[in-house]
Amino acid sequence: MSDSQVSLFTRIINSEIPADIVYEDDQCIVINDIAPQAPVHMLVIPRKPLARLVDAVKDDEMIMGHLLWVAGEVARMRGIENAFRLVINNGAGAGQTVFHLHLHVLGAKQFHETDLTTL
Repeated sequence: MSDSQVSLFTRIINSEIPADIVYEDDQCIVINDIAPQAPVHMLVIPRKPLARLVDAVKDDEMIMGHLLWVAGEVARMRGIENAFRLVINNGAGAGQTVFHLHLHVLGAKQFHETDLTTL
């Protein structure tokens, strides 16, 4: 992979770009979103550079489950465990702008169906 193909999130994981890290372990990192769409807006990012959700293969089952578990953990850490939204955009047509799989964890606000258009 060339430098031009390395995602913003890979550069954050590699400590090349600073970020507000909420949680990290050997499989993923969680950061606060720099353009939050809710009072709490975190991104759960796997260390493995999968471009999109559909690019995951059978061998990625464990990491995919881990990402969901971490989303719940950071929701508890931030006090939003009783009501939060989890969003994964897959592809440009769905609003994905950084092509490194990531989960949006949003909370501390009342959500409506129309809120999905901003992610």
